[in-house]
Amino acid sequence: MTIVAEVVRVNNRPLNGRKGSLLEVVITDGTGTLSLTFFNQAWRANTLRTGARGIFAGKVGEFRGQRQLTHPDYELFDEDDTVSDEVAELWAKTPIPIYPATSTVASWQIAKAIGVVLDTLPELPDPVPDDVRVERSIDSYTDAIRHIHRPTDHDQWRSARETLRFHEAFLVQTALLRDRARAAEAVSMPRTPGELRAQFDAALPYTLTTDQAIVGAEIDDDMARARPMNRLVQGEVGSGKTLVAIRAMLTAIEDGGQAALIAPTEVLATQHARSIVATLGTLADDLNPTLLVGSLPAAQKKRAQLAVASGAARLVIGTHALLADAVTFNELALVVIDEQHRFGVEQRDTLRRKGNSPHVLVLTATPIPRTVAMTVFGDLDISTIRTLPAGRAPIASHVVPLADHPTWVSRVWARLAEEIDLGRQGFVVCSAIDATTTDGDADLVEDAPTSTPRASVTEILPVVRAALPNWRVEMIHGRLSGDEKDAVMTAFSAGQIDVLVATTVIEVGVDVPNASTMVVLDADRFGVSQLHQLRGRVGRGGVPGLALFVTYADENTLARDRVEAVASTLDGFELAQKDLELRHEGDVLGESQSGGRSGLVLVRVTVDGEVIDAARTHAMAVLASDPTLDVHPALKEALERRLSQREREFLGKN
Repeated sequence: MTIVAEVVRVNNRPLNGRKGSLLEVVITDGTGTLSLTFFNQAWRANTLRTGARGIFAGKVGEFRGQRQLTHPDYELFDEDDTVSDEVAELWAKTPIPIYPATSTVASWQIAKAIGVVLDTLPELPDPVPDDVRVERSIDSYTDAIRHIHRPTDHDQWRSARETLRFHEAFLVQTALLRDRARAAEAVSMPRTPGELRAQFDAALPYTLTTDQAIVGAEIDDDMARARPMNRLVQGEVGSGKTLVAIRAMLTAIEDGGQAALIAPTEVLATQHARSIVATLGTLADDLNPTLLVGSLPAAQKKRAQLAVASGAARLVIGTHALLADAVTFNELALVVIDEQHRFGVEQRDTLRRKGNSPHVLVLTATPIPRTVAMTVFGDLDISTIRTLPAGRAPIASHVVPLADHPTWVSRVWARLAEEIDLGRQGFVVCSAIDATTTDGDADLVEDAPTSTPRASVTEILPVVRAALPNWRVEMIHGRLSGDEKDAVMTAFSAGQIDVLVATTVIEVGVDVPNASTMVVLDADRFGVSQLHQLRGRVGRGGVPGLALFVTYADENTLARDRVEAVASTLDGFELAQKDLELRHEGDVLGESQSGGRSGLVLVRVTVDGEVIDAARTHAMAVLASDPTLDVHPALKEALERRLSQREREFLGKN
C-alpha cells in the first residue's frame, strides 16, 4: 500500500536480550494509525520526527494486533513545502515500482539508478515488427520500458507489462523456430524400415495400439529424410514407448548403422537391456546388444567398448558411461535418450556428436503440458502416446494421512501382507537410504513437513520384515554396487523376492508383471510426476494394482494437495497440468529441465498459454517470409543480445 501520512510518535529502544535497536514510528492519515518498524536504523529518527509528513509505501503486516510496515520506502515532504490536497492525492495515486531489493541496496535506490538511465534513454529499436505490434495492440518498446519503470497510472504499467511479456515470448519462440530451421539444414543418412523391422513386426504377439502406430509412422517419416530427426515422444507410464524406440532402432541398424539408448540409472539401463533382448527374441543373436555401464569390471568394459567401436555391437544400451571419451562408435545412426529430464544439455550433445548427424529420439514418461513443450522443447517435433496397451490392470490409489490417523500405518503393512499372501509382489519406497543419506536419484521437494522423521530404507527394512515374517524382503538403493543392484532386480523379477524396500532407483523402467502393491512412505516429499512414475511400477500384468501414498502432511497444504492430486487420477496428462498449477515457475522451467535456455522473466507458462501461442504463430510467419531476419534487423539484434552465450550453445546443440 501507499499512504500519505503524518508522524505522530517516535520511539527508539534496544532489542530485548540482543544487540541492536528497534525504531518504532507511528503515522496517521487522519482515519487511523499504522506503525513503521526499522531494525538498527536509529538514524532515521533525525528526519522521521513528530509532525513530519510524507509518502510511505510497503507491504502491510501485523504484529501483536497492530498493523505495521517493516522497513518501508518513504519520501518526506520538505518542511517548508505547502502541499495541497490535490498534489498529495496525485502523488499518492502514482504507482511506485518495487524492485527486488537486497540487504544493502533498497528498492528506492535501484529506482533512482534506473531513473538515471531513463532520463537519457533514446528511442529504442523495436524487435517486434510494426504489423505484429498493431495486431496485438501493444506499446512500442521504448514506451514499454519507460512505463514499466515510471508509470503515471496503473493502466500504463499493466500495458507495459503485457508488451514486455509478449516481447519475451516472441524472442524465445523465434529463437527456437530459427534453430529448428537450422537443424533441418544438416545432412543425415536416410533410414527406411527393411527386413529386420518386417521380421520383428511379424513376430510381435500383439498389435500396436493406434497411438503407437501413428507415432511409429511419424518416426519412420522423419528417419527417411536426409536430415536428422529431432523428435520427443511423450507417453503415459507403460504406454509402450520402448517398443516404439525398438522399432526405430531396427530401422537405424538395417544398413549397418548402430543405435544407442542412454538411460539415467544402471538399474534402468540393465532393465532396458534385458527387456530389449527378450522383445527381439532370435533377432538379438545377430545384433549383439551390448550393455555399457560404469560399474562393469575393467576387462568386461574394455570388451564392450571394442564391440561398440568396431560396429559388432549394433545395439548399445548404457548410462552416462556412453559419454566417456573412450567410447567411440563405428556408425552411430540413432540416439535414443530415455527420461530426457535426467540429462543435461552437454551430456545429450556429447552423445550426439559421437555420430555424423545421427537421428535423435527423446523419450519421456513425464507428460509435458503444451505451454511447457512450446517453451522448453519448441525446437523438437513432439509425438504423444496416450492409449495404454491391452492387459494393463487398473490401479487403485489411496492417501494414508498419518497426521490425522497415526494408527493406520499398521493397516498399510497388513494390506501389503494380504497382497503378498495372494502370491503377488510389492514395493516399499523411501526417500532416503538411511537417516542422513538421500539417494541421488530422488527428486525431492522442499515443502514437505519437517516435524516428522524421514523414513529410510535401512530403518524400514526390519519393520517390513517383522510385518511379513514368512516372506522374503530385501532392499535396493543407489549406494549398492551395479552387480548388487542387478542381482536384487533379477531375483525380484524371477519371483525370488516378495517385497523390495527401495529408493527411487526403481522409479522408471522396472517391469515386473506380478508386482501389485506400491507403498510410498513420506509421499509428500516426492513431486507429482515422480509419484505417478512410482505408481506405474505396479499393475503392469493382469494383476490389479494398489498404490498407498503415506503422508504426515496436513490437509490444505501444498504438500498434501500434491499427494491428493496423484491419488485422484491415473491420467498423467491431467496430472501434468495439475503439477504445473501447484509448482513454482522455477520448478517448471528450472535449469535441470530447461538447461538455462528459457531466460523467462515475465512470461509464466502456468498462465500465459495464449501469449506463448500467439508469439509462436507470429514468429512462424516472420521466419517464413524472412528466414535470415535480414529484413528485421532489430529482431535479429535482440536475439543476439537476449540469448546468453550458454543459451546460444544450448539452442545450437539440441
